Amino acid sequence: MEIIATHLNADFDAVGSMLAARKLYPGAHLVMPGGQERSMREFFIGSALYSLDVERIRDIPLEKVKRLVLVDTRQRGRIGDLAALADRDDVEIHIYDHHPPSEDDLKGDLEVIETTGSTVAIMTRILRERGLEPSAQEATIMSMGIYEDTGSLTFPAVTEADYLAAAFLLSKGADLNVVSDLMTRTLTSQQIFVLNDMIRSAATYTIHDKPVTVTEATVKEYMDDLAILVHRLVDMENLPAVCSLFRMEDRIYLICRSRLPEVDAGLVARHLGGGGHPHASSATLKDMTLIQAREQLVDTLHATVKPSRISTEIMTRPVKTVRTTDTLETAREMLTRYNINVLPVVHKGRIKGIITRQIVEKAAFHGMADQPVESFMQREFKNPFRIIQDYERNGHMERRLTAVLKVTARR
Repeated sequence: MEIIATHLNADFDAVGSMLAARKLYPGAHLVMPGGQERSMREFFIGSALYSLDVERIRDIPLEKVKRLVLVDTRQRGRIGDLAALADRDDVEIHIYDHHPPSEDDLKGDLEVIETTGSTVAIMTRILRERGLEPSAQEATIMSMGIYEDTGSLTFPAVTEADYLAAAFLLSKGADLNVVSDLMTRTLTSQQIFVLNDMIRSAATYTIHDKPVTVTEATVKEYMDDLAILVHRLVDMENLPAVCSLFRMEDRIYLICRSRLPEVDAGLVARHLGGGGHPHASSATLKDMTLIQAREQLVDTLHATVKPSRISTEIMTRPVKTVRTTDTLETAREMLTRYNINVLPVVHKGRIKGIITRQIVEKAAFHGMADQPVESFMQREFKNPFRIIQDYERNGHMERRLTAVLKVTARR
């Protein structure tokens, strides 16, 4: 017996990938290890898609399973009771996923792991390579997976494969009207109330010069479509990175979204027992208050947010210098030998200026390579980096040098 499964709280990328996997494994059972997102259930009900025969885990005799096909996840902690199958030697595991690796990952007998914005993109490529085609109904659900997981093909994680997959599914009858209706659905009064709490509680932390907004809200009634609220907040406030905490019943749910490469949402969630990819992730926290959860989240952000590149990471060491009495030809040879563009000019151990490759080349062109560096160095060096930037941007120093050389030549 073969079963195709995905992670708990399945979204459209998960279900769309399951439908594609059924094309690759005819006769396999589609199994949900847990609930689906609310939007998923509403779509199934509204469009009468129960004919897809998605089954509950309690209806499957797990002792008869010989192959487990996992899509959109490979984390043991995200597949519920199906994790027990991974411990059996007689069960073959096939994995199709687009998430980055984690310590909780299962090892598959077959693994197709690619860096794409959606798992549906991976599955669609495989279908095309094998000459398999989805029905219009399947293509619509698969398209929803791409559009939902990639922010309608706008997230930084989007790849060429996602666009090609979306185009292929459109050619197979995907109904973009249905997709559009799902992506632009309105909020309920309860969701608006929670969103208001998120806005009022929002606090932005600057970590390594990167802004990360942390919000929190208490949900009095069960709500299983919290991700849409985080997306709305990101769009409304144009926030580069958001981590939202939701207190619901006896648990706290974390949802992170990031557009910054330095803020890895998946890494943040994994530190807190969850999972995801660099731009979207989630986690469930137990046995703590919202205040404790916020403190732990902020500590995690400080531990995981990557600092921007600093000077020591790109500087040339040891520092190469020329003396004020060295000739421009000497400076030219050093610039070429060490493949650098700027040299500090020193006298008795103190920096007196800087000399750039452009200045040296210009002087050599005018036949002045034998002149001392001191005659042409830039003496305004309180902020050398800014001087170099200004030079590269508008050529100010080159124009200044050209004028000096012309005057010198006339003399």
